[in-house]
This record gives sequence, C-alpha cells and structure tokens, in this order.
Amino acid sequence: MSKSTYHIFFKNLANPLKIKIILSLRGGNKCVSELTEEIGDEQSNISHALTSLKNCNIVTVKSKGKERVYSLNKDTIVPMLNLIDKHARTHCDCKFCSNPNCGGRK
Repeated sequence: MSKSTYHIFFKNLANPLKIKIILSLRGGNKCVSELTEEIGDEQSNISHALTSLKNCNIVTVKSKGKERVYSLNKDTIVPMLNLIDKHARTHCDCKFCSNPNCGGRK
C-alpha cells in the first residue's frame, strides 16, 4: 500500500459530513434524499461526499428504479466500525469524549 492510499482512506474518515453519512448508513441502506433529510445538509454536499466514499469503496451503491441506494461495505467497513466501538469502550478516556455513556474509562 502506498502512503496516499492511507491518506485518502483516513481523510474520508476524518470528514465530519462523511462520518455522519457512514453512521447513518450503519442503521440501514438509504438513498440521497433520506440522507439529506436525516443529516440536514444540502443534497449536493451529500452527493459529493457519497461519491468520494464510493470511490474508496467505503460505501456501495445499487440502483433501485430511479433511486440510487447506498450501503456500507459490509466486508470491511462494518467490521472496522465494530472494532472502533470495541476500542472506544475498552481504551477511551471519557474526559475527552462528548458522550458520557460511551462506555470508556472515566
């Protein structure tokens, strides 16, 4: 792997809008209009972020009639999110966490 591969991957994960999209899709497959409504950002911003996530195979897309339905990559991204959750519960220091119920050490 090249350094740029890691940079692009983690840059996607460091973007607040893209994280909102990822966490929304964690709850199930959605089209752009559903993501726009749930996240509360402009459709063009959501679409642009989805393109970047799709290019990195973080999300996948399937056509359903005229709609394009997005989902998380279940082979790599879903397990990675589960691992991050486990790490946070085990190792995170909650004094830096904005969620008092995160399960990390107090």
